[in-house]
Amino acid sequence: MSDKISVNLSSPALVSQIAALSKENLISFQKTLRKILSLSWNQLYQDNGLKWEEITSMPDIILGNKKYRPYSIRLNQKFRAVVMRKENDMVFISLHPDHDSAYRTGNYS
Repeated sequence: MSDKISVNLSSPALVSQIAALSKENLISFQKTLRKILSLSWNQLYQDNGLKWEEITSMPDIILGNKKYRPYSIRLNQKFRAVVMRKENDMVFISLHPDHDSAYRTGNYS
């Protein structure tokens, strides 16, 4: 199995959040996606710019009979995304232009 990251942006709520982004945040989002797609999972975990962090204040995300931990990644200094790892997919759950809102319990939207 490859360690290459794939990105999943298929959440309907996420599409609305992307459409509502400011131009600055949309550019940051696009640049971050390019960066993520060039990395392996091990490189991502060590990348100081993305700051992959487990969000301990949120419950697991349950899909089918599997649990996934939510994580935060930095898109720019004030902008975060809540994501999860599902095999080699980085699944984007929600976007948070107010970075503190990414860490609030159960705040997936």
